Amino acid sequence: MTGIDLPDGEYTAVVDGVEDGLATVFFERDGDEVGDAVLDASRLPPDGGHADAVLSVTLDGGRIEAALYEPEETERRAEAAQDRFDRLSERPPSDEGA
Repeated sequence: MTGIDLPDGEYTAVVDGVEDGLATVFFERDGDEVGDAVLDASRLPPDGGHADAVLSVTLDGGRIEAALYEPEETERRAEAAQDRFDRLSERPPSDEGA
């Protein structure tokens, strides 16, 4: 498995999914997605090894030096996504097909 091709520093990481011991993770900095990687799931914090988990990570030399699960941010993002879904599902039906 290759290293993470991002500059050293602090990132927000979002776990997209975990399958067969591998985690697909998207990295963000300042609210923008800056990269992604497929990692051995054992490199993630035990409580953050699930889809949609939000982590604070420190990268050094293309490797995760430190990773901390952020349960409050994980919950906030889940609620925001649910709110968007609820708003979309409340749109009035179109006149087409009537």
